[in-house]
Amino acid sequence: MQIQSERLRRHFVQLAEYGKIGETGVCRPTLSNVEKEAFAVVSEWMREAGMTVRIDDCGNLIGRKEGKCDGPMLMMGSHLDSQPYGGRFDGTAGVLAAIESVATMTEHGVIPDVPIEVVAFCDEEGWRFNKGLFGSRAIFGQLEPGELARTDKDGITREQALRDFGCDPTQIASCVYPDGAVGCYLELHIEQGPILEREGKPIGIVSGIAGPIWWTVTLRGFAGHAGSVPMDLRRDALVGAAETIVALNEIVTQEKGIQTVGTVGNMTIFPNSRNIIPEEVQFTVDLRDIDLDRRNRYEAQLRDAIERVAGRYGLQYEIREDTNSEPRYCAEWIKQFIREESVGLVDGCPELMSGPFHDALAASYVCDYGMIFVRSKDGISHNPAEFSSDADLALGTQLLCQTALRVTKELRRRTSMETGMVSQPML
Repeated sequence: MQIQSERLRRHFVQLAEYGKIGETGVCRPTLSNVEKEAFAVVSEWMREAGMTVRIDDCGNLIGRKEGKCDGPMLMMGSHLDSQPYGGRFDGTAGVLAAIESVATMTEHGVIPDVPIEVVAFCDEEGWRFNKGLFGSRAIFGQLEPGELARTDKDGITREQALRDFGCDPTQIASCVYPDGAVGCYLELHIEQGPILEREGKPIGIVSGIAGPIWWTVTLRGFAGHAGSVPMDLRRDALVGAAETIVALNEIVTQEKGIQTVGTVGNMTIFPNSRNIIPEEVQFTVDLRDIDLDRRNRYEAQLRDAIERVAGRYGLQYEIREDTNSEPRYCAEWIKQFIREESVGLVDGCPELMSGPFHDALAASYVCDYGMIFVRSKDGISHNPAEFSSDADLALGTQLLCQTALRVTKELRRRTSMETGMVSQPML
């Protein structure tokens, strides 16, 4: 049962037009008009694949293919929102691969053993409202107080953005899936790193997702004339921020050969004038590791560094924790299915961890999950130069399709055993 690689390629080309920047880039903000347009065309592809389609009040686009029995479903998907200066494949690959997998089943008259839902989750990226995985966390009951009140750079709240998108934020609680409704989650994603390319492998099996912690740090000093205040009397918040950034880099590189990463990717300065000493600086910290103990240790070191810097320059500081997730590991039985189904498709399928987080991270708290990585050229992502070949994407989608069928059989077997209907495996 082969997927239609040409149809898959065509879908990538068509979807890249929604929010296109330059020749290869995409800017498709969450809950924007351009994302609504993308949802409309993807909804049509879902219907053509044999799914019923809806958009829930969390802003998730959901397609459903009914199964032979009504047990816990297989969920697949990713997201369609992009970074502000992003590429064509991040998130998109997981949604289109899942749709193509279901379309292939439908065309071959295959009814999955349990229902399959394909989801384009709302706001995975998190840059517009400074907290990601919104749609996946919402349906899995993981939202935190105040999330609807978060604002974007224009002062628009997430609540208002949802309303403008056609959703009713007062109904979010009704979107939460009941316990046990989702039996398994599968996601295909581009690697966004260099390992597969370095090893000469088109696809890989994900072992787990590193645990991210996101902060927003504010340092406050005192503004003054850049030409008249002596250096030893200054309370320069930007100098403090600069030293903190250097400290972060030193902390995460203190051990060689480990997978810890730390990034400051956004900064705002007040008053932001060339001849005024910066009074306030706000910046983000992104710290990730697959080893939770090490991440916790580095977090404590960074807190100590901020306190020392603030004391040295007479600054006040505030650390706001925006995201804190522990590392989450893929289910061994799903990895084994992917391994077995890859035989005959590729010569070896390496196992590797994911530094970036994905909607699978939210799903991991309610069900077993597995992920397939597709090779990224030069390891580039979150950049218009992001690229995965048609051949690699088709290969990953074929593997996803075959794995999905195995998973639905296993979910039905487990459901049947729980009800005492059968005792033999259906692997």
